Amino acid sequence: MTALHWKLVIDAADPHTQAAFWAEALRYRQEDHSALVERLLGLGAAPPDATTTHAGRLAWRDLAAVRHPDDPFDPDSDTGLGRRLLFQRVPEPKTVKNRLHIDVHSAPGERDAEVARLESLGAAVLRRVAEPGGSWVVMTDPEGNEFCVH
Repeated sequence: MTALHWKLVIDAADPHTQAAFWAEALRYRQEDHSALVERLLGLGAAPPDATTTHAGRLAWRDLAAVRHPDDPFDPDSDTGLGRRLLFQRVPEPKTVKNRLHIDVHSAPGERDAEVARLESLGAAVLRRVAEPGGSWVVMTDPEGNEFCVH
């Protein structure tokens, strides 16, 4: 039996800002869909109002993605075929605690430096946890989504 391919989809008010944050946070690569967008616009297969210009290039208005730099990707669309986060615009704001979250694992002895780096990117410390099973820092991304730094 073959394992399934997957991606984590995260609702966002601003998918491009979220993708930029998470690309920096994880040291991932922001996907550049401009060639695909341009091709689909040229064929009349996508409406112009489904697009925007972000960071000087054509992009989907309501979608942005980041991918692991070492994983395979489709060279025609720059879509990741491995570890990938896709941010999709939704109209409603985040209102409650996440039911799923990302754990970021820093190098041994580097958690405080990693927390400071993430804060400089726009994350905030929500709380520090110390339990018999371990310790970590609960943070929020620029839209308030919780994640942990170990």
